[in-house]
Amino acid sequence: MADLPPLVLGASDEQLVTMNPRYLNRHGLIAGATGTGKTVTLQILAEQLSAIGVPVFMADVKGDLTGISVPGSPHPKVDERIEKIGLTDFAFAGNPTVRWDIFGEQGHPIRATVSDMGPALLSRLMDLNETQEGVLSIVFEYADDEGLLLLDFKDLRETLKFVGENAKEFKSDYGNVSSASVGAIQRRLLVLEQEGAEAFFGEPALDLWDFMRTDHTGHGYINILAANKLMNNQRLYATFLLWMLSELFENLPEVGDLEKPRFVFFFDEAHLLFDDAPKALVEKIETVVRLIRSKGVGLFFITQNPLDIPDEVLGQLGNRVQHALRAFTPRDQKAVKTAATTMRQNPNFDMEKAISELGVGCALVSTLGEDGVPGITQNTLIRPPFSRIGPATEAECDAIVRNSPFAGRYDKEIDRESAFEILAERGEQRLKAAEAAEALEAEEKAAKQAERDAKRARGGRQSVGEAMLKSVVRSMSSSVGRSLGRQILRGLLGGISR
Repeated sequence: MADLPPLVLGASDEQLVTMNPRYLNRHGLIAGATGTGKTVTLQILAEQLSAIGVPVFMADVKGDLTGISVPGSPHPKVDERIEKIGLTDFAFAGNPTVRWDIFGEQGHPIRATVSDMGPALLSRLMDLNETQEGVLSIVFEYADDEGLLLLDFKDLRETLKFVGENAKEFKSDYGNVSSASVGAIQRRLLVLEQEGAEAFFGEPALDLWDFMRTDHTGHGYINILAANKLMNNQRLYATFLLWMLSELFENLPEVGDLEKPRFVFFFDEAHLLFDDAPKALVEKIETVVRLIRSKGVGLFFITQNPLDIPDEVLGQLGNRVQHALRAFTPRDQKAVKTAATTMRQNPNFDMEKAISELGVGCALVSTLGEDGVPGITQNTLIRPPFSRIGPATEAECDAIVRNSPFAGRYDKEIDRESAFEILAERGEQRLKAAEAAEALEAEEKAAKQAERDAKRARGGRQSVGEAMLKSVVRSMSSSVGRSLGRQILRGLLGGISR
């Protein structure tokens, strides 16, 4: 491993400018205005990493990175640059490539479970406020306590519904659950579904080790995420990248400094990771960037403006490739100054002026030397890639997917028993129990009524006819008694008078 070749970026004053693989876990920055050559710089780094057995992940935001899978072809401008830089062993070649797509349209689907994503990243994805995030955390905690698997959106929706309907019972053990917050989360879930984000959640979930494969020749696979459609939902794109970064950090073992990284991750449109991100989330990113180097992972942030990256993260990016910046606005001027002052100065030229005057395919480059110290910045003519500049054809892209080592592994979605099925079954059981209790109550009422009717039948209570009959009898008895009494009295009186 000590004889690993350096990655050749280009030449400056007839001297090759290289990057040492040993220090790629100290991370890097590729910055510059649109159309200045960032994509080609990304491409030449990725293909040289693949050649030394390092797997790579990168997002294809503009749809022009798929050409890395097929050999380039001669062109007068390419030939001129090869000769000017002095690349004597240059040979066109393609690279082992795997295509991925969250929506499953241009590559293998990438899925994660709702539980894997966690409440913090989901809250950012749904743009929840602090109260709503608290309710979402209660839902996750309850699911964990009950052993309910939260795999996809319908699991989350059903659990959220259950918690909302039983808010009073949850208050003592988990905290207050407001119906307004539950409703807000449900509405945000509906919006995400309409935007297609639902496709990202489910099973089979991605095994991150599949990103870190080599082919039969020992070349690292270049994993390309089709992101041209994904960029329509920039919050989902940023959340996905943050999830990947967190998963790598939490699951990879410590390995210390290696002769080459075990995996290199390129964050294109890196400013989206930090735009509108809560302070706590930004701090987490900063911590992961600082510590993930010991896991053997290198991170490269690609963005137009270095000011897009927080200072705490920017300070940890040891390898710098700065393409041209145009100082048209005060913010642009500040960016040029920041880029110039954060790279090691070269006394042979004015750094600020050079950044503003760089041509397409040129960059100021400062890489870490053998002792890990940033090298003097070089005004560099970037070399051409071995692979094609621009996208592969549709047929070539189809062949990438068809010949992939993961063909058939992730393409068919799995829907096993989880929170949705369990809570739905419990709901049916509760409904049946309620119906049985209602039926029992009705039977008890009917039995009591029958008992009262039986008592009346046994004479316990007079009917109207019975009462009339008794009244007539009493009346008649009373009349007969009075008549008999008068006759007895007249007899007595008559006997006395005689």
